Amino acid sequence: MSQGPRSGLAAVSSALLAMSRHLEVRDVLKTIVASARELLDAQYAALGVPDDHGGFAQFVVDGVSDAQWKAIGPLPRQHGILAAMLHEAKAERLADVRKDPRFEGWPAAHPDMSDFLGLPIRDEDEVIGALFLANKNCPKPDGGCGFTEEDEELLSILAQHAAIALTNARLYERSRELTIAEERSRLAHELHDAVAQKLFSLRLTAQAAATLVDRDPSRAKGELQQVAALAAEAADELRAAVVELRPAALDEDGLIATLRTQIQVLDRAHTARVTFTGRGFRALPAAQEEAMLRVAQEALHNALRHSGAAHVAVTLERHGCGAVLRVTDDGSGFEPQSIRRAGRHLGLVSMRDRTNGVGGTLTVESAPGKGTTIEMEVPGG
Repeated sequence: MSQGPRSGLAAVSSALLAMSRHLEVRDVLKTIVASARELLDAQYAALGVPDDHGGFAQFVVDGVSDAQWKAIGPLPRQHGILAAMLHEAKAERLADVRKDPRFEGWPAAHPDMSDFLGLPIRDEDEVIGALFLANKNCPKPDGGCGFTEEDEELLSILAQHAAIALTNARLYERSRELTIAEERSRLAHELHDAVAQKLFSLRLTAQAAATLVDRDPSRAKGELQQVAALAAEAADELRAAVVELRPAALDEDGLIATLRTQIQVLDRAHTARVTFTGRGFRALPAAQEEAMLRVAQEALHNALRHSGAAHVAVTLERHGCGAVLRVTDDGSGFEPQSIRRAGRHLGLVSMRDRTNGVGGTLTVESAPGKGTTIEMEVPGG
Protein backbone atom coordinates (compact mmCIF):
# COMPACT_ATOMS: atom_id res chain seq x y z
CA MET A 1 0.00 0.00 0.00
CA SER A 2 2.83 2.37 0.81
CA GLN A 3 4.48 1.90 -2.56
CA GLY A 4 1.41 3.00 -4.54
CA PRO A 5 0.81 6.35 -2.81
CA ARG A 6 4.49 7.24 -2.89
CA SER A 7 4.63 6.54 -6.61
CA GLY A 8 1.45 8.56 -7.16
CA LEU A 9 2.70 11.55 -5.18
CA ALA A 10 6.04 11.47 -6.97
CA ALA A 11 4.26 11.43 -10.33
CA VAL A 12 1.98 14.33 -9.35
CA SER A 13 4.96 16.31 -8.02
CA SER A 14 6.86 15.71 -11.25
CA ALA A 15 3.88 16.87 -13.33
CA LEU A 16 3.38 20.03 -11.27
CA LEU A 17 7.07 20.93 -11.41
CA ALA A 18 7.06 20.45 -15.18
CA MET A 19 4.13 22.87 -15.55
CA SER A 20 5.80 25.51 -13.39
CA ARG A 21 8.95 25.60 -15.55
CA HIS A 22 7.28 27.23 -18.54
CA LEU A 23 6.10 30.80 -19.06
CA GLU A 24 4.82 30.73 -22.64
CA VAL A 25 1.13 29.75 -22.83
CA ARG A 26 1.63 27.22 -25.62
CA ASP A 27 4.43 25.49 -23.70
CA VAL A 28 2.28 25.34 -20.58
CA LEU A 29 -0.61 23.78 -22.52
CA LYS A 30 1.65 21.11 -24.03
CA THR A 31 3.14 20.29 -20.65
CA ILE A 32 -0.28 19.97 -19.00
CA VAL A 33 -1.50 17.57 -21.68
CA ALA A 34 1.64 15.43 -21.68
CA SER A 35 1.67 15.33 -17.86
CA ALA A 36 -1.99 14.29 -17.67
CA ARG A 37 -1.57 11.50 -20.21
CA GLU A 38 1.52 10.13 -18.47
CA LEU A 39 0.07 10.49 -14.97
CA LEU A 40 -3.12 8.56 -15.77
CA ASP A 41 -1.51 6.22 -18.31
CA ALA A 42 -3.90 7.10 -21.13
CA GLN A 43 -3.46 6.60 -24.84
CA TYR A 44 -4.74 10.05 -25.78
CA ALA A 45 -4.98 13.45 -24.10
CA ALA A 46 -6.10 16.88 -25.23
CA LEU A 47 -6.69 20.35 -23.86
CA GLY A 48 -8.88 22.97 -25.46
CA VAL A 49 -9.00 26.68 -24.62
CA PRO A 50 -12.40 28.02 -25.73
CA ASP A 51 -12.95 31.18 -27.71
CA ASP A 52 -16.08 33.33 -27.68
CA HIS A 53 -17.45 32.02 -30.98
CA GLY A 54 -18.24 28.37 -30.30
CA GLY A 55 -14.77 27.10 -31.19
CA PHE A 56 -11.35 26.84 -29.58
CA ALA A 57 -8.70 29.53 -29.51
CA GLN A 58 -6.08 26.85 -28.80
CA PHE A 59 -6.22 23.06 -28.91
CA VAL A 60 -3.31 20.83 -27.92
CA VAL A 61 -3.13 17.04 -28.21
CA ASP A 62 -0.77 14.33 -27.02
CA GLY A 63 -0.64 10.77 -28.32
CA VAL A 64 -1.58 11.75 -31.90
CA SER A 65 1.11 11.98 -34.57
CA ASP A 66 1.60 15.19 -36.58
CA ALA A 67 0.47 13.43 -39.76
CA GLN A 68 -2.66 12.09 -38.09
CA TRP A 69 -3.43 15.48 -36.55
CA LYS A 70 -3.20 17.18 -39.96
CA ALA A 71 -5.44 14.51 -41.49
CA ILE A 72 -8.11 15.07 -38.82
CA GLY A 73 -8.72 18.58 -40.15
CA PRO A 74 -10.04 21.75 -38.49
CA LEU A 75 -10.21 22.18 -34.73
CA PRO A 76 -13.35 20.78 -33.09
CA ARG A 77 -16.29 22.97 -32.20
CA GLN A 78 -17.78 23.27 -28.74
CA HIS A 79 -20.36 20.53 -28.98
CA GLY A 80 -21.28 17.20 -27.39
CA ILE A 81 -19.15 16.17 -24.41
CA LEU A 82 -16.77 19.12 -24.88
CA ALA A 83 -19.64 21.60 -24.64
CA ALA A 84 -20.96 19.84 -21.53
CA MET A 85 -17.62 20.20 -19.76
CA LEU A 86 -17.25 23.84 -20.77
CA HIS A 87 -20.78 24.99 -20.09
CA GLU A 88 -21.81 22.80 -17.17
CA ALA A 89 -18.32 22.92 -15.60
CA LYS A 90 -18.39 19.38 -14.28
CA ALA A 91 -16.35 16.21 -14.76
CA GLU A 92 -17.37 13.57 -17.31
CA ARG A 93 -16.27 9.94 -16.80
CA LEU A 94 -17.69 7.52 -19.36
CA ALA A 95 -17.23 3.82 -20.04
CA ASP A 96 -17.71 4.43 -23.77
CA VAL A 97 -17.98 7.95 -25.12
CA ARG A 98 -19.45 6.60 -28.37
CA LYS A 99 -22.56 5.39 -26.54
CA ASP A 100 -23.28 8.68 -24.83
CA PRO A 101 -26.39 10.40 -26.32
CA ARG A 102 -24.40 13.64 -26.64
CA PHE A 103 -21.75 12.03 -28.85
CA GLU A 104 -21.85 13.50 -32.36
CA GLY A 105 -19.08 11.55 -34.08
CA TRP A 106 -15.65 12.58 -35.25
CA PRO A 107 -13.72 12.93 -38.53
CA ALA A 108 -12.64 9.83 -40.46
CA ALA A 109 -8.97 10.22 -39.53
CA HIS A 110 -9.75 10.66 -35.83
CA PRO A 111 -8.47 7.82 -33.61
CA ASP A 112 -11.11 5.50 -32.17
CA MET A 113 -11.83 6.17 -28.51
CA SER A 114 -13.89 4.40 -25.90
CA ASP A 115 -13.42 5.15 -22.20
CA PHE A 116 -13.24 8.85 -21.50
CA LEU A 117 -12.41 11.21 -18.63
CA GLY A 118 -12.79 14.96 -18.95
CA LEU A 119 -12.55 17.90 -16.57
CA PRO A 120 -12.97 21.66 -16.95
CA ILE A 121 -10.03 23.86 -15.96
CA ARG A 122 -11.40 26.71 -13.90
CA ASP A 123 -10.04 30.04 -12.73
CA GLU A 124 -12.49 30.78 -9.92
CA ASP A 125 -15.88 30.92 -11.71
CA GLU A 126 -14.47 31.08 -15.26
CA VAL A 127 -13.87 27.95 -17.32
CA ILE A 128 -10.59 28.62 -19.11
CA GLY A 129 -10.11 25.20 -20.66
CA ALA A 130 -11.18 21.58 -20.94
CA LEU A 131 -8.79 18.70 -20.22
CA PHE A 132 -9.73 15.22 -21.32
CA LEU A 133 -8.24 11.76 -21.67
CA ALA A 134 -9.26 8.65 -23.59
CA ASN A 135 -8.38 4.96 -23.73
CA LYS A 136 -6.71 4.16 -20.42
CA ASN A 137 -3.95 1.59 -20.86
CA CYS A 138 -5.38 -1.18 -18.68
CA PRO A 139 -7.74 -4.16 -18.91
CA LYS A 140 -11.33 -2.92 -18.93
CA PRO A 141 -14.06 -4.85 -17.14
CA ASP A 142 -17.17 -5.58 -19.15
CA GLY A 143 -19.31 -2.49 -19.25
CA GLY A 144 -16.95 -0.62 -16.93
CA CYS A 145 -14.81 2.44 -17.44
CA GLY A 146 -11.04 2.19 -17.65
CA PHE A 147 -10.79 5.43 -15.67
CA THR A 148 -11.53 5.15 -11.97
CA GLU A 149 -12.83 7.53 -9.35
CA GLU A 150 -9.24 7.83 -8.09
CA ASP A 151 -8.16 8.84 -11.60
CA GLU A 152 -10.79 11.56 -11.58
CA GLU A 153 -9.55 12.88 -8.23
CA LEU A 154 -5.97 12.86 -9.48
CA LEU A 155 -6.90 14.70 -12.66
CA SER A 156 -8.88 17.20 -10.58
CA ILE A 157 -5.72 18.05 -8.60
CA LEU A 158 -3.78 18.42 -11.84
CA ALA A 159 -6.50 20.62 -13.35
CA GLN A 160 -6.43 22.99 -10.35
CA HIS A 161 -2.69 23.48 -10.69
CA ALA A 162 -3.02 23.69 -14.47
CA ALA A 163 -5.35 26.65 -13.98
CA ILE A 164 -2.70 28.41 -11.90
CA ALA A 165 0.08 27.65 -14.41
CA LEU A 166 -2.06 28.76 -17.36
CA THR A 167 -3.15 31.97 -15.62
CA ASN A 168 0.45 32.80 -14.71
CA ALA A 169 1.58 32.17 -18.29
CA ARG A 170 -1.14 34.46 -19.61
CA LEU A 171 -0.14 37.19 -17.15
CA TYR A 172 3.50 36.81 -18.21
CA GLU A 173 2.66 37.14 -21.91
CA ARG A 174 0.41 40.09 -21.15
CA SER A 175 3.20 41.81 -19.21
CA ARG A 176 5.53 41.33 -22.17
CA GLU A 177 2.92 42.82 -24.51
CA LEU A 178 2.56 45.83 -22.21
CA THR A 179 6.34 46.25 -22.09
CA ILE A 180 6.46 46.25 -25.90
CA ALA A 181 3.59 48.76 -26.04
CA GLU A 182 5.33 51.01 -23.53
CA GLU A 183 8.56 50.83 -25.54
CA ARG A 184 6.72 51.75 -28.72
CA SER A 185 5.09 54.67 -26.96
CA ARG A 186 8.48 55.82 -25.69
CA LEU A 187 9.91 55.58 -29.20
CA ALA A 188 7.04 57.67 -30.55
CA HIS A 189 7.84 60.40 -28.03
CA GLU A 190 11.56 60.14 -28.78
CA LEU A 191 10.98 60.46 -32.50
CA HIS A 192 8.60 63.36 -32.04
CA ASP A 193 10.83 65.32 -29.69
CA ALA A 194 14.17 64.58 -31.32
CA VAL A 195 13.32 64.46 -35.00
CA ALA A 196 10.08 66.35 -35.63
CA GLN A 197 11.64 69.77 -35.01
CA LYS A 198 14.50 68.99 -37.39
CA LEU A 199 12.06 67.85 -40.08
CA PHE A 200 9.94 70.98 -39.61
CA SER A 201 13.03 73.20 -40.02
CA LEU A 202 14.06 71.17 -43.05
CA ARG A 203 10.65 71.69 -44.66
CA LEU A 204 10.72 75.46 -44.11
CA THR A 205 14.26 75.76 -45.44
CA ALA A 206 13.38 73.74 -48.54
CA GLN A 207 10.39 76.01 -49.18
CA ALA A 208 12.60 79.07 -48.84
CA ALA A 209 15.11 77.60 -51.31
CA ALA A 210 12.32 76.94 -53.80
CA THR A 211 11.22 80.58 -53.77
CA LEU A 212 14.81 81.82 -54.27
CA VAL A 213 15.83 79.53 -57.14
CA ASP A 214 14.79 81.94 -59.90
CA ARG A 215 15.51 85.38 -58.37
CA ASP A 216 18.55 84.68 -56.18
CA PRO A 217 20.32 81.40 -57.14
CA SER A 218 23.23 82.12 -54.82
CA ARG A 219 21.01 82.38 -51.73
CA ALA A 220 19.03 79.36 -52.93
CA LYS A 221 22.25 77.37 -53.02
CA GLY A 222 22.98 78.35 -49.42
CA GLU A 223 19.49 77.31 -48.35
CA LEU A 224 19.88 73.95 -50.10
CA GLN A 225 23.15 73.38 -48.27
CA GLN A 226 21.27 74.05 -45.04
CA VAL A 227 18.64 71.49 -46.14
CA ALA A 228 21.37 68.89 -46.52
CA ALA A 229 22.78 69.70 -43.07
CA LEU A 230 19.36 69.50 -41.42
CA ALA A 231 18.64 66.18 -43.16
CA ALA A 232 21.92 64.76 -41.86
CA GLU A 233 21.09 65.92 -38.31
CA ALA A 234 17.62 64.36 -38.53
CA ALA A 235 19.13 61.08 -39.70
CA ASP A 236 21.58 61.13 -36.78
CA GLU A 237 18.79 61.79 -34.31
CA LEU A 238 16.70 58.96 -35.77
CA ARG A 239 19.64 56.58 -35.71
CA ALA A 240 20.31 57.41 -32.06
CA ALA A 241 16.68 56.73 -31.14
CA VAL A 242 16.72 53.38 -32.94
CA VAL A 243 20.02 52.33 -31.37
CA GLU A 244 18.43 52.98 -27.97
CA LEU A 245 15.88 50.31 -28.84
CA ARG A 246 18.43 47.49 -28.77
CA PRO A 247 16.18 44.63 -27.60
CA ALA A 248 16.29 44.10 -23.84
CA ALA A 249 16.34 40.33 -24.36
CA LEU A 250 19.50 40.70 -26.46
CA ASP A 251 21.26 42.53 -23.66
CA GLU A 252 20.07 40.10 -21.00
CA ASP A 253 20.14 36.74 -22.81
CA GLY A 254 22.53 37.16 -25.74
CA LEU A 255 21.98 36.55 -29.44
CA ILE A 256 21.63 32.75 -29.32
CA ALA A 257 18.89 32.71 -26.64
CA THR A 258 17.06 35.69 -28.18
CA LEU A 259 16.99 34.12 -31.64
CA ARG A 260 15.95 30.74 -30.28
CA THR A 261 13.04 32.27 -28.34
CA GLN A 262 11.81 34.35 -31.27
CA ILE A 263 12.04 31.40 -33.65
CA GLN A 264 10.09 29.18 -31.25
CA VAL A 265 7.33 31.80 -31.25
CA LEU A 266 7.34 31.98 -35.06
CA ASP A 267 7.25 28.19 -35.31
CA ARG A 268 4.08 28.13 -33.22
CA ALA A 269 2.47 31.07 -35.01
CA HIS A 270 2.96 29.88 -38.61
CA THR A 271 2.13 26.71 -40.52
CA ALA A 272 5.69 26.52 -41.82
CA ARG A 273 8.23 24.70 -39.65
CA VAL A 274 10.85 27.15 -38.35
CA THR A 275 14.02 25.72 -36.80
CA PHE A 276 17.15 27.12 -35.21
CA THR A 277 20.65 25.69 -34.77
CA GLY A 278 23.55 27.41 -33.00
CA ARG A 279 27.08 26.01 -33.26
CA GLY A 280 30.17 27.17 -31.38
CA PHE A 281 28.95 30.75 -31.24
CA ARG A 282 30.64 33.23 -28.91
CA ALA A 283 29.58 36.74 -27.96
CA LEU A 284 30.16 39.51 -30.51
CA PRO A 285 30.31 43.29 -30.16
CA ALA A 286 26.84 44.65 -29.35
CA ALA A 287 26.39 46.41 -32.70
CA GLN A 288 27.17 43.21 -34.63
CA GLU A 289 24.78 41.11 -32.54
CA GLU A 290 21.98 43.62 -33.02
CA ALA A 291 22.61 43.78 -36.78
CA MET A 292 22.51 39.97 -37.01
CA LEU A 293 19.26 39.86 -35.07
CA ARG A 294 17.65 42.49 -37.31
CA VAL A 295 18.80 40.75 -40.50
CA ALA A 296 17.49 37.42 -39.19
CA GLN A 297 14.12 39.03 -38.40
CA GLU A 298 13.88 40.60 -41.86
CA ALA A 299 14.85 37.37 -43.62
CA LEU A 300 12.35 35.37 -41.54
CA HIS A 301 9.63 37.90 -42.31
CA ASN A 302 10.27 37.54 -46.04
CA ALA A 303 10.34 33.75 -45.90
CA LEU A 304 7.17 33.38 -43.82
CA ARG A 305 5.12 36.10 -45.50
CA HIS A 306 6.13 35.89 -49.13
CA SER A 307 7.82 32.60 -50.05
CA GLY A 308 5.19 29.99 -49.20
CA ALA A 309 7.93 27.91 -47.58
CA ALA A 310 7.16 24.71 -45.69
CA HIS A 311 10.44 24.88 -43.75
CA VAL A 312 12.65 27.81 -42.76
CA ALA A 313 16.00 26.95 -41.14
CA VAL A 314 18.13 29.46 -39.25
CA THR A 315 21.72 28.63 -38.31
CA LEU A 316 24.24 30.72 -36.41
CA GLU A 317 27.80 29.46 -36.14
CA ARG A 318 31.24 30.67 -35.26
CA HIS A 319 33.54 31.61 -38.13
CA GLY A 320 37.04 32.59 -37.05
CA CYS A 321 36.69 35.53 -34.66
CA GLY A 322 33.27 36.32 -36.06
CA ALA A 323 30.10 34.50 -37.00
CA VAL A 324 27.91 33.48 -39.93
CA LEU A 325 24.12 33.72 -39.91
CA ARG A 326 22.21 31.67 -42.48
CA VAL A 327 18.45 31.80 -43.17
CA THR A 328 17.33 29.17 -45.68
CA ASP A 329 13.82 28.43 -46.92
CA ASP A 330 12.34 25.92 -49.37
CA GLY A 331 9.84 28.42 -50.76
CA SER A 332 9.12 29.79 -54.20
CA GLY A 333 12.37 31.71 -54.50
CA PHE A 334 12.94 34.63 -56.86
CA GLU A 335 15.36 36.02 -59.40
CA PRO A 336 17.40 38.69 -57.53
CA GLN A 337 18.12 40.78 -60.62
CA SER A 338 14.43 40.93 -61.54
CA ILE A 339 13.53 42.00 -58.02
CA ARG A 340 16.00 44.90 -58.22
CA ARG A 341 14.85 45.97 -61.68
CA ALA A 342 11.23 45.98 -60.52
CA GLY A 343 12.11 48.19 -57.55
CA ARG A 344 10.96 45.53 -55.05
CA HIS A 345 13.75 44.89 -52.62
CA LEU A 346 12.05 42.54 -50.09
CA GLY A 347 14.08 44.24 -47.37
CA LEU A 348 17.38 43.42 -49.09
CA VAL A 349 18.52 47.04 -49.05
CA SER A 350 17.90 47.28 -45.32
CA MET A 351 19.72 44.01 -44.69
CA ARG A 352 22.72 45.11 -46.78
CA ASP A 353 22.86 48.46 -45.00
CA ARG A 354 22.80 46.80 -41.58
CA THR A 355 25.50 44.33 -42.65
CA ASN A 356 27.74 46.99 -44.19
CA GLY A 357 27.30 49.14 -41.11
CA VAL A 358 29.08 46.55 -38.94
CA GLY A 359 31.76 45.65 -41.51
CA GLY A 360 30.08 42.44 -42.61
CA THR A 361 29.12 40.85 -45.93
CA LEU A 362 25.71 39.72 -47.13
CA THR A 363 25.04 37.20 -49.89
CA VAL A 364 21.68 36.22 -51.33
CA GLU A 365 21.17 33.02 -53.30
CA SER A 366 17.78 32.38 -54.86
CA ALA A 367 16.08 31.20 -58.02
CA PRO A 368 12.43 30.65 -58.94
CA GLY A 369 11.25 27.37 -57.43
CA LYS A 370 14.58 26.79 -55.67
CA GLY A 371 14.06 28.57 -52.35
CA THR A 372 16.28 31.27 -50.88
CA THR A 373 19.38 31.42 -48.71
CA ILE A 374 20.49 34.65 -47.07
CA GLU A 375 23.92 34.56 -45.47
CA MET A 376 25.42 37.27 -43.30
CA GLU A 377 29.02 37.16 -42.06
CA VAL A 378 30.46 39.56 -39.49
CA PRO A 379 34.12 39.87 -38.44
CA GLY A 380 33.74 39.80 -34.65
CA GLY A 381 35.86 41.97 -32.44
